[in-house]
Amino acid sequence: MTEVSAAGQGVERQYATHLAQGRFMIQQCAACARHVFPPRELCPHCDEDQLAWVAPSGQGTVYSTTTVARKAEAGGDYNVALIDLAEGVRLMTCVAGMDPATVCIGMAVRTQVGEGKDGPRVVCVAIAGSQG
Repeated sequence: MTEVSAAGQGVERQYATHLAQGRFMIQQCAACARHVFPPRELCPHCDEDQLAWVAPSGQGTVYSTTTVARKAEAGGDYNVALIDLAEGVRLMTCVAGMDPATVCIGMAVRTQVGEGKDGPRVVCVAIAGSQG
C-alpha cells in the first residue's frame, strides 16, 4: 500500500486518504481530549482547532439498525446501522457478513476498512458470540 501524506489537506480529504491507506481514523481534541467523528475543523465540544488523527479501538455497539429491502437482482437486502464506538462517537455504516435481519441493537461489533462501490469505507463485523 502506498503511503500518502494527509498533511495540508482539508479534513474530509485527510479522512479519505487514511481510508485509502487502509486505516480508519477519528480525531481527538488536544484541548478537551474528547474524540470527534465525523471529521471536523473545530472541536464540537470546546471549539478548539487542535484536532489530531488517532486510531480508534475499533470496538463498538449497535445503537440502531434497519434492513433496507431491495430486489435480489439489485443485490438483495442490506443493513444500515448506527454504531457507538468505545471512544464515544457514533458511526453510520453496515454490519457486514451476516443476514441483515439478524443485526440487533446492543450487538458488539468491531470496525474494519472494506471496499465499497465508490472506494474504501468503514464497515463493522459482529464479534463472535455477541447477541446484543
